[in-house]
Amino acid sequence: MWAGRGRGFSCGTRSTAVQQQPPRSMAEKPQIQLFIKASEDGESVGHCPFCQRLFMVLLLKGVPFTLTTVDVKRALDVLKDFAPGAQLPVLLYNGEPKTDTITIEEFLEDQLSPPLCPSLVPQYPESSLAGNDIFHKFSAFIKNPVPAQDEALQRSLLRALLKLDEYLSAPLEHELAQDPHLRVSQRHFLDGDHLTLADCNLLPKLNIVQVVCQHYRRFGIPKDLRGVWRYLNSASETKEFKYTCPNSQEIIQAYRSVVRAPQ
Repeated sequence: MWAGRGRGFSCGTRSTAVQQQPPRSMAEKPQIQLFIKASEDGESVGHCPFCQRLFMVLLLKGVPFTLTTVDVKRALDVLKDFAPGAQLPVLLYNGEPKTDTITIEEFLEDQLSPPLCPSLVPQYPESSLAGNDIFHKFSAFIKNPVPAQDEALQRSLLRALLKLDEYLSAPLEHELAQDPHLRVSQRHFLDGDHLTLADCNLLPKLNIVQVVCQHYRRFGIPKDLRGVWRYLNSASETKEFKYTCPNSQEIIQAYRSVVRAPQ
């Protein structure tokens, strides 16, 4: 999967050529470079769910691209010539800069479309909405400065996780078409057995929720939410999720300054 590392830049970036077999009918493969946040070591993949989201999208599209990790403490000037003032992630597509995660995602879906590349749009619109309030409720809980509010905020987060679990446990229409008596979904991901844009959005955030809550509050995603854990375990077996995840310690360190110490 990783073809080898490019030469490290002295300004605090590192580029990695991600060699994937381009679609046979793509006569001229586009030149794609994705700039994402680097970890504390200045080279590895850093903590940024939006960066991971686009990293996953490009891997799923199956086209070769160059990944450049940017040390935000030392090397933001690497973007000044083509995207001055932009926040990571940033995409260069045939030399043209693209900023804003959602805009980039929509652009890639339009440019890298069937039959050359797989469509990543969910079949079921509900899949794009599943779990969409979890990260907001997690942030309110983990950054809460008032200990007396912890219990209520934790309950709110649990309700959001339970709602996601219910969606993941309910059989989808195509599952019921195959087995009308199916009571619990067996699918791996939000929309079926293939990762979609919905998963690229939710999985990085769900991973942060589990890592941060477990470390700072000794409260992880409950094991009895079997649909959610089936989902996370399925994701951990895919290269698109596994290879794009930052180290857990990187996530923990990123939240150290905003999490209130337990009372």
